[in-house]
Amino acid sequence: MRQFRIGNYLFWRVVSLILTTFIASVIIFIVMRMLPGDIVSWILSGGGEAVHSTEVREALRQELGLNDHLVVQYGRWLWSMVNGEFGGKSLVNGQPIASIVFRQFPVTFLLVTYAIILSVIVSVPLGVLAASRRNQWQDFLVRLITIPGQALPNFCSALFILLGLIIIFRWSPPIVYTNPWEDLLNHIQIILLPVLLLTWEHSSHIVRVTRAYILVVVNENYILYARAKGLPQGHILLRHALRNALVPIVTIMGLQLGWLLSGTLILEAIFGLPGLGGGLVQAALVRDYTVVQSLVTLLVFVMLSVNLIIDLIYRISDPRISLSNQLTHSYNGS
Repeated sequence: MRQFRIGNYLFWRVVSLILTTFIASVIIFIVMRMLPGDIVSWILSGGGEAVHSTEVREALRQELGLNDHLVVQYGRWLWSMVNGEFGGKSLVNGQPIASIVFRQFPVTFLLVTYAIILSVIVSVPLGVLAASRRNQWQDFLVRLITIPGQALPNFCSALFILLGLIIIFRWSPPIVYTNPWEDLLNHIQIILLPVLLLTWEHSSHIVRVTRAYILVVVNENYILYARAKGLPQGHILLRHALRNALVPIVTIMGLQLGWLLSGTLILEAIFGLPGLGGGLVQAALVRDYTVVQSLVTLLVFVMLSVNLIIDLIYRISDPRISLSNQLTHSYNGS
């Protein structure tokens, strides 16, 4: 019976994931066609202002399939998404989008992975420290550090830091990206600042939630009983309070992952990292419809998949939560 309920829950979550991804793909497809600008003019002019005859423009539009009905264009692109081609080819240079994704995704993946690992290492201990030293100088210091991380957009912080480094220290990060296995020092130099900015923003929310929930659970009866038994304060915080606060901590990490990914895309464009963010901005500037549609749809699918995984971890972390309540919570939070 329990296996049936889990299977039923997963089935409806997967159906919801597919349906949401489909709706998002329709929206981005329509939005791209509503934006001003013409990719045909950009291709023919090479980014300049050259003028071409109407016959040449129409011939190129016909070749690119832009004269077809929108439903036909969408169906052709959607089929290329599900058959493994990731949207077909770029309209600008004819490069397969699959090769673009395989080239850019590792950069974004590394940046997000670094930020998540560093956020967990930093934020959870700081949250525990702030809760254990409530209203003391350690607590005020942690809160003072995390408030700007929650309030300032990371692109503003990035611009201020870059200007400060250039004006004060006459130094800027490298502009040529290298993989860590090729040149580790250059890789660290170009990726360090965006990782620190993402970690600051992401960990600030985790610190706040960790502190708040530990302050809630330390007043529970089992914590008071552990204190009455004479257990050390550190043992009580780590083995009892933190363990029972893991569910909301994992939840907020999953919810903040979307903001982390969006911040990653912005910082990639600012720091010149050749990830999905930089590729998405470049494709949007030239109205490369297929590339933008494919990358955005892929990001939506990844985010929804991560949310599904987080929900499963949420269920495993606290078996007291019923699948029906979790399913209702997931739908209400969507």
